[in-house]
Amino acid sequence: MATTPNSHQQQAQFQDHLPLMANKLGGDGLIDELCNGFNLLMDAEKGVITFDSLKRNAHFLGLQDLSDEDLRSMIVEGDFDRDGTLSQMEFCVLMFRLSPELMEGSQMWLEQVLEQEMKDFL
Repeated sequence: MATTPNSHQQQAQFQDHLPLMANKLGGDGLIDELCNGFNLLMDAEKGVITFDSLKRNAHFLGLQDLSDEDLRSMIVEGDFDRDGTLSQMEFCVLMFRLSPELMEGSQMWLEQVLEQEMKDFL
């Protein structure tokens, strides 16, 4: 992904905040916040993040300085089913992948979420 210095700084700032959010909010809280981020960026009619919805709403997450190329690259990088959009799951996975420190701690948060799900189920 080609980045301009400005977009690289924006990405680095975003990456730096995710581990702090995870430590403060825990696994469930982080997932809730990622879902909130998805909802801010998605196209309300389609229920997914499109290039146009990402470009229109990027300022909500402080990403307004990213170039069109960077925004398209984000979509392509996270688009596992190759439909040209990001589903909520694809968005959450992408956010984890963009934060190496978060990836290291993701096993702990996954275990917390699964443990809570089991408690809620029983």
